[in-house]
Amino acid sequence: MKPADTRLELLIGQLLRIGVLTSTICLAIGLVVSLIRADAGMWLLNAGIVMLLVTPAARVVLSFIEYTLARDWFFVAATGIVLIELAAGVVAALVFHRRM
Repeated sequence: MKPADTRLELLIGQLLRIGVLTSTICLAIGLVVSLIRADAGMWLLNAGIVMLLVTPAARVVLSFIEYTLARDWFFVAATGIVLIELAAGVVAALVFHRRM
């Protein structure tokens, strides 16, 4: 395993831990606030869910950046395709949500 691979794995692990921890904190506080006062914690609950959904996408962005810096063009292309697919999914969801 190359040192660049180890660095990428450490960065991804740290990113995933931070994302899940932030999401968990938002969800826990939002739940407690919602139990005390209905609808008051909805913003935190939504933020926790969004954070949980964004974390894997952030991992792909981080991988794309690291592969670009390492000039590993095969993986730059592969992660670029995944990023385009993720962006297309977000755009499609927003467009179709407005039509409903």
